[in-house]
Amino acid sequence: MALSAAKRDIIVVGASAGGLEALRVLLSGLPADFPASVFVVQHVGAGSHLARILDAASALPVVNAATGMVFEHGRVYVAIPDRHMLLHGDHILLRRGPRENLSRPAIDPLFRSAAVSCGSRVTGVVLSGALSDGTAGLLAIKRCGGTAIVQEPADAIVASMPCNALRYVDVDRTVPVGDMAALLSSVVRSPAPPTPPIPLGIRLEAAIAAQELGDMMTEDVLGRPSRFTCPECHGALWEIEDGDLLRYRCHVGHAFTSDVVLQSQGEEVDRLLDTLLRAHRERAALVGRMAENERRQGRLDLAGQLERRAADYEHDARIVEGLTRRGVGDREVVTSRSRQDTAEHEQDA
Repeated sequence: MALSAAKRDIIVVGASAGGLEALRVLLSGLPADFPASVFVVQHVGAGSHLARILDAASALPVVNAATGMVFEHGRVYVAIPDRHMLLHGDHILLRRGPRENLSRPAIDPLFRSAAVSCGSRVTGVVLSGALSDGTAGLLAIKRCGGTAIVQEPADAIVASMPCNALRYVDVDRTVPVGDMAALLSSVVRSPAPPTPPIPLGIRLEAAIAAQELGDMMTEDVLGRPSRFTCPECHGALWEIEDGDLLRYRCHVGHAFTSDVVLQSQGEEVDRLLDTLLRAHRERAALVGRMAENERRQGRLDLAGQLERRAADYEHDARIVEGLTRRGVGDREVVTSRSRQDTAEHEQDA
């Protein structure tokens, strides 16, 4: 169906850890005659029952998105596992583009594609979640004339995503999720302003997610080379200054906000420390066995040397164990794995 260009009739919603209940509350408050199309990205694992769960809570029909699907008012479209959900004209694209913030589906590609395709008609909504997926996309929506709404952090089960959005984006409204449906019902009935020119960088990043660019040959346009490596493919990262938000992309197109890069580096430190601890413990055990063998053979001097070496290895192991216990790899920060575990648990609930 033809959609009115005069109204704010495109609603894009992003959620992660703790977002399932927020989505239920939001959708349960929207009326059956809601005059807009709603698109939802929730970080999910390999399997998802999100559409079925949300459909049971919503007066609007909730369906899994499919490529080529022409979207309509009064319907909710949900991203499926391992595919970015993107908007192009009046229809949906599902693409297995580069992961963003270690996720696919990710929130930023949907928000960015909606901003490019629908301009000022778009309202972006960021709900509960860890780290900062959705912030860059919300910035893109604002730069293309759209509206930004964020769940009140104190109302969110996991406040990081709302807090990051509020830190970097000139948000229009911040409300508890219980008040969001009424706010959106008001927003969609207000006229959309003229859409400003769409920035080239936003168009390029939308094209990367849609796999319309084979690799990031536009790195000199989007950013500048950094000294950091991609947590996904270990290629070089280009640094993008997106307003006050620091972001990164590699030549493959993997994209990250700085906090996700930091978290990934912490996880890499954890892996290295675990490997180092195991190696020291195995060396200590092996040299200890060698010492026992030498002592049985009566070679006591050599046995004593090996025992001292085993003690040194065990001492090194205790040092590494102390580092892991202190959490030098930022173990206290919510990781991508724990975010995915939360999402999978929410889908199976």
